Amino acid sequence: MRIFFVSILWLVTLSGYAQSVTTFILVRHAEKAVDGTKDPELSEEGKKRTLSLASLLSKQKIDALYSTKYKRTENTILPLAKSTGLSIQHYDGSKMDEVDNMLAKYNGQTIVVVGHSNTTPFIANYLTGSQLNIFDDGEYGNVLIVSIIKKGEGKITWIHY
Repeated sequence: MRIFFVSILWLVTLSGYAQSVTTFILVRHAEKAVDGTKDPELSEEGKKRTLSLASLLSKQKIDALYSTKYKRTENTILPLAKSTGLSIQHYDGSKMDEVDNMLAKYNGQTIVVVGHSNTTPFIANYLTGSQLNIFDDGEYGNVLIVSIIKKGEGKITWIHY
């Protein structure tokens, strides 16, 4: 009987290890220039921040890079793309089926996703079931590290760089 319980405990423990953790590193774009357009470039401060992001993630194994199709998001992730040799893939931050596709395609891997003050916390909420508020428009440097095994349940680690 004791062998039976030990075997069951071993199987339960083993099944916990068999589940893969997918990590989304969600980043709000760096500081944007104020030029009166809907698609501004990064400011000088924003350009410096992109180098800090690339340095912050330089030792992290990254499997995919995603950005919305705006200059400020693409340019935020560009130094990281250059240092990793990965291409930047595009997504629409308002379409959660695209987040589902990322999760399916890179299950058990690490994905960096650059978005906006509203879409970045929204994606974290979608993935974890949390209730984060959108970021203040003047707040930059937020990184949400989302670790999930199953969509709707996960852990968020919030750092600032």
